[in-house]
Amino acid sequence: MNAFKLTMQQAVSGMELQTKRIGVTSENISNADTPGYKRKILVPETTADDFRAAFVALDQTPGDQVYDPKHPMADDAGYVTSSNVSLVVEMADMREAGRVYEANLNSFQQARTMYSSLLDILRR
Repeated sequence: MNAFKLTMQQAVSGMELQTKRIGVTSENISNADTPGYKRKILVPETTADDFRAAFVALDQTPGDQVYDPKHPMADDAGYVTSSNVSLVVEMADMREAGRVYEANLNSFQQARTMYSSLLDILRR
């Protein structure tokens, strides 16, 4: 396979994975105040050659227990399990995903520029 094409395909699959990661992170941020919500994590498939292969797993870290016996989701002891989402962690994940996306985009653009330069040289 053409090395330029392979580089561009890897960059595109990396951008698609980061797009999914940003989507999962934004879903976590929007549900941070939902009692009992479990944080979602995007786990890439390690055996796959394609970066797009990933699945969503739930973070099993327990949320904080808040005493509120009048809350509709309170257990028998009057405690409500809050979400296990940390906005600081989610914002850091969002920034990292954005930067990795930019790196893949720059890689794609550089490969495209090199491919165009090669074609220009071959036309002469």
